[in-house]
Amino acid sequence: MQKGKALVQDGKYEEALNLFEKALEIDPLNHTLWNQKGIALRSMGRYNEAIECFNKSLELVPKDLDAS
Repeated sequence: MQKGKALVQDGKYEEALNLFEKALEIDPLNHTLWNQKGIALRSMGRYNEAIECFNKSLELVPKDLDAS
């Protein structure tokens, strides 16, 4: 997850997205990964997909204060 966050900060959104998707295959109930995937998608202008990810994050942990 840290590598994906660093890639987002470096503007390498597609690479970050790929990492988050692979991580979610292993841990699909990780709300933080869903949120990070949403951030990568939002950064790419893929807003509808990002919203779906943020909603999934909040579905898993409704009181997540870090959910974007």
